[in-house]
Amino acid sequence: MNQSVTLIASGDLRESANQVCWPAQQSMEAALSSALGKHGWGVSRGHAFDATCGHGFIASQRQGIEVFRGIDPDAPLIVAEAVWQYSHHVLAGLMTHRGPILTVANWSGQWPGLVGLLNLNGSLTKAGVRYSSLWSETFADDWFNELLGQWLSSGSVTHDLSHVNKFDSSAAGDQAKQVGQQVAAKLRGDKAIMGVFDEGCMGMFNAIIPDHLLNPVGVFKERLSQSALYHETKQVSDADAQAVRDWLDQAGMKFHTGPEHATDLTDAQILDQCRTYIAAVRIADDFGCDCIGIQYQQGLKDLLPASDLVEGMLNDSVRPPVRSRDGSRELYAGVAITHFNEVDECAGLDGLLTQRVHAALGQPTENTLHDLRWSDADRSGTTDDEVWVLEISGAVPASHFAGGWAAAEGFRQPPMYFPSGGSTIRGISKPGEVVWSRIYVEDNRLKMDLGRASALDLPAAETQRRWDSTTPQWPIMHAVLHGVSRNQMMARHKANHIQVAYADSAEAADQAMYAKAIAAQELGMEVALCGV
Repeated sequence: MNQSVTLIASGDLRESANQVCWPAQQSMEAALSSALGKHGWGVSRGHAFDATCGHGFIASQRQGIEVFRGIDPDAPLIVAEAVWQYSHHVLAGLMTHRGPILTVANWSGQWPGLVGLLNLNGSLTKAGVRYSSLWSETFADDWFNELLGQWLSSGSVTHDLSHVNKFDSSAAGDQAKQVGQQVAAKLRGDKAIMGVFDEGCMGMFNAIIPDHLLNPVGVFKERLSQSALYHETKQVSDADAQAVRDWLDQAGMKFHTGPEHATDLTDAQILDQCRTYIAAVRIADDFGCDCIGIQYQQGLKDLLPASDLVEGMLNDSVRPPVRSRDGSRELYAGVAITHFNEVDECAGLDGLLTQRVHAALGQPTENTLHDLRWSDADRSGTTDDEVWVLEISGAVPASHFAGGWAAAEGFRQPPMYFPSGGSTIRGISKPGEVVWSRIYVEDNRLKMDLGRASALDLPAAETQRRWDSTTPQWPIMHAVLHGVSRNQMMARHKANHIQVAYADSAEAADQAMYAKAIAAQELGMEVALCGV
């Protein structure tokens, strides 16, 4: 084999995650190397296994820069991912690499490798770096090997993107046009404030909207510090925090608690989350924010329990009341305070638009992002369609569950990601009609992809199989995307996140989709309908 590709693996910033996930990465790299060998190509790893750290990932931006100094800038390069990865670890090197780049992930729900791949792809897209992308469960299937051969011979991969169509506003009805235009005009005219509690979470370069693109839409960032959120959290009284906990208990949420802070969900952790919730609402009110995003990772994870319970409460119009510090006012009474998990500003702008469009149409305003985590055939026989697992550590409103808060459970966040614990909001998203969307940055402009989906009700055993294959502590949506195959979605989607909102009927969901497309187009975004 006189032909060779260079392989690198971007990892987590948290060594606990890198160590736990390393065996899956090893297995994936072995299968990928075997596939390359069948094409007559060898593999040269761009960085060695570190016995001291217990893994072979690039685990920091500085390490990534050093690794790329030893890589031939013209060599064919594969970024192999079986785990969640921090894109900024490798972006500096990839931005100046001249050879063909292929991002590859294993098709597995075990660790968020697919999610990491999509984040890297979205980040490369924003940065203007040319790349190709592939994924496989076994790396022995015909589809993967045919396209791998195409990349090895030509330096690029061609995917089927026939599901993507430029949005034609003439397809929208009169009411959708009117609502979309009104929402856009009001946003541009009145303007809105996006509260950002520290920017750039988990290396997600794709999640940061530059001001020169965001401001013309009518949205302006209020740059807030997580240290201020921590301070405000510590000012919340025990009585106020307990009132939030009591509200959740009375609403029927079930917390699975235990005595050990390191491994269990404790009552003290939940009370700190209740304090953070109150603090976030009060700071949002202080600055007149229309939406807020808490980074949490990194920073707050060392000081406070996870923000996920906080985020889910914020995103629901049915939530514990919060009063001003002097007790004279209820803040944001009766409405959701749109929150974008992991301070993903693209999701924040999308969520703000979604809330306003749905409110104008009289549709449910609660919306959230999810990770586009994994998909698989339904083994229960409920549907012949490929069913996606949409799953996120936080931000999901309980109104997305059939039983609301009474259908929500709280489990401790996985310790390898969340050392300070904290409760999740676990539940199953109710069956219904869904609008999905994603705003992203490409060619120095804002773009939006959107489409339709159905959330399904699958039998308990199939739901549990999917939870056990991913992260069982987190909320889940069983989603069938209309008119978009698995490979088409992976080939097109420019982010690890996908925004979802319910509508009362298929007709109402179509109308909401068109109205949001009109609003985005009026605001200067390039809009594409996917599938449908």
